[in-house]
Amino acid sequence: MPEISVIVPVYRAESFLRKCTESILSQTFSDLELLLVDDGSPDGSGALCDAIAREDSRVRVFHKENGGVSSARNLGLEEARGRYIAFADADDWLPPDGLALLHAALEKSGADTAGGAHFRVEPDGKSETEPGAMPAGVYGPEEIRTGLIDRLLGERMGKPDQVLNGFIWRFLYSRSIIRDNHITFAGAYLEDELFLLEYFCYSEKLAMIGQPVYYYLQNPASVTRRYLADYMQTFETFMQAKTALAEKHGLGENLPLWRENSNWSGLLIAIGNEFAGGNPATLAQKRQNVKAICARPEMARAIQAIQPQGLGRNKQMVADLVCRGHFFLLSLLYWYKNRNK
Repeated sequence: MPEISVIVPVYRAESFLRKCTESILSQTFSDLELLLVDDGSPDGSGALCDAIAREDSRVRVFHKENGGVSSARNLGLEEARGRYIAFADADDWLPPDGLALLHAALEKSGADTAGGAHFRVEPDGKSETEPGAMPAGVYGPEEIRTGLIDRLLGERMGKPDQVLNGFIWRFLYSRSIIRDNHITFAGAYLEDELFLLEYFCYSEKLAMIGQPVYYYLQNPASVTRRYLADYMQTFETFMQAKTALAEKHGLGENLPLWRENSNWSGLLIAIGNEFAGGNPATLAQKRQNVKAICARPEMARAIQAIQPQGLGRNKQMVADLVCRGHFFLLSLLYWYKNRNK
């Protein structure tokens, strides 16, 4: 059986899948299997997956009807045989020693999970190193709780050093923890954050390294950059699942405003989504939609409870205008921003 199973969901990935898979199959750590899950891709991605599998016996391909990235990853988890699980997105790639570094950290420390830093790559090819979720070191349950779980749950408005993005691809996971606790992905957005939140409630020992183990491409076609017509429904489902996890594991006792913080974060995303270029609504309609979102009871409570400070320049302007109810000025701000793109 392979030591590591690498799961890659594939959808409309024909133009960049080769780079991703070659980076995985050429790892200095070779005791691995690569699971390519073709999520009903309408282009030639499925055929390309089959071609890659014919070239390397470590590759297994699964074709399914389109169901989204969560269903693709879940199928990969069901089929994985490795002792450890790694994830990659089809438009990203790994440095040659990425898996070797993570696996060595596990072996040396006796941890069940390992994590590292990553390279953030712009579309023009420029890259910079982003630090890992925690500094290099070995951490136990209490440190995992404060360093990861509490930050994912999160009182983080105006605390940039407390923000923890749900990047699942910068960790190497224990398959037994995932399997024994029936941890799966759900939803089409923010699913990574929920997976990490639940997984680390069961992790006993985490080894962090300072070296980058992944190249993360800032893809302008990514789901996080497109207009999502059902964003508020998706976010509501996310908050329900997050609340259920918090109750199940007794989280948030020392974070009384975690819901309000989470709703503020979701509100800022919702506002940006409403004013996204792909939204066909008129500027006046977008403004009314934003007012309606802010008037939702959970959002109104968040606005009343927290006045964010210390955000980035643009987010701070948006938050300030929302707190003052200046929705006309807010719409002008986004109109000007979109006009000058």
